[in-house]
Amino acid sequence: MNKPNPSEHLMERCIERENMLRAWKRVKKNGGSAGIDAMSIEDAVGYLKTEWPQIRLKLLVGSYQPKAVRRVEIPKPDGGMRQLGIPTVVDRLIQQCILQILQPDWDPTFHKHSYGFRPMKSAHQAVAQAQAFVESGRKWCVDVDLEKFFDRVSHDILMDRVNKRVKDKRLVKLIHRYLKAGIMDQGVVMVQDEGTPQGGPLSPLLSNLLLDEVDQELEKRGLAFVRYADDCNVYVRSKRAAQKAMLTMEHITGKLKLKINREKSAVAYFTKRKFLGYRLWISTKSIVKQSVAPQAIAKLKSRIRELTSRTCGRNIEQVVETLNGYLVGWKNYFKLANTPRIFEELDGWIRRRLRMIYLKQWKRVSTCRRELVARGLSLKAAESISRLRRCYWRMSGSSGMKIALPNSVFDAMGLKRLNV
Repeated sequence: MNKPNPSEHLMERCIERENMLRAWKRVKKNGGSAGIDAMSIEDAVGYLKTEWPQIRLKLLVGSYQPKAVRRVEIPKPDGGMRQLGIPTVVDRLIQQCILQILQPDWDPTFHKHSYGFRPMKSAHQAVAQAQAFVESGRKWCVDVDLEKFFDRVSHDILMDRVNKRVKDKRLVKLIHRYLKAGIMDQGVVMVQDEGTPQGGPLSPLLSNLLLDEVDQELEKRGLAFVRYADDCNVYVRSKRAAQKAMLTMEHITGKLKLKINREKSAVAYFTKRKFLGYRLWISTKSIVKQSVAPQAIAKLKSRIRELTSRTCGRNIEQVVETLNGYLVGWKNYFKLANTPRIFEELDGWIRRRLRMIYLKQWKRVSTCRRELVARGLSLKAAESISRLRRCYWRMSGSSGMKIALPNSVFDAMGLKRLNV
């Protein structure tokens, strides 16, 4: 008697109890907003208790139909809007179940220099690898940006690759249905013939499956590269080699019906380009180091301006608490950067923003004067600042304000420093 082929029974593995519970913990931990059915994670608990047996049966017989995703737009770091597709909680759960079964089999086959959305891989590793390539003498960069990659993935090409790896036809059909489920925008469901909406657990794995073909082709041609999702940089030793590598990338991506964004892509010396928010540079001792790209610093300042708005309506302690949550995450991401002077300047700029809030809160001339004198300023210096207190930004940088509100005041509040 022939033994059953486990690869043909992947659906059973996806919905077995242990895998389901693990998937639910992940969905619950990730949180996220509701899909088109307006069902929250809390609401889904009761719903699944009664409806899961029927959903499970549909999955086993291959008749389950996913719901359309809800369109959400979020701002991109470099301007414009990124479109996300938020599946329902139930569909997020099912996709997470599928991911947990497929990823352990697929991920080990992906190229080692692909770092996005993979277990035990990170953006920090990708930046470090880019630095290693530059240190080896590959100082010309082919910076490739794929135009609206997640919106333009060919369903036919992607499903052909899925078919080659998944023998359970029910699972193949279900993945295809997720791609075809459509996007609801302003109450209307638009059927998609291409694209894999960002926002669902399966999307990153499917994107890596497709883009791994780019990685393998670059490997065959002996090119050094680093890829994080649809961000890819190729490193070579000369400008001429870089120009040839760009043509190679156009050829490889063209076969997958992907398009290179010519405005954002370029051939350049490595110091002229950024990668994942970092910029590489050479010190006076000819050592390749990492710094925060100017675009990332501009984004940081924009966010801090929002958090320290003069009209935020919160006391200074609340502002500092909110700031800390953002600053800790930002610092952790950019911890590889070797630019203490820039971090020190940013710390000073943030404290100046907070001094400006104090000036805004001291609305009356008499209040401003009294507060400044109480903080150690002479009456003459306090008078000078209080008369001009409505020049908030100018006065916040004055020597008098630094005396009245020294760095130690903000340290005592627990304000996190970037230059640590």
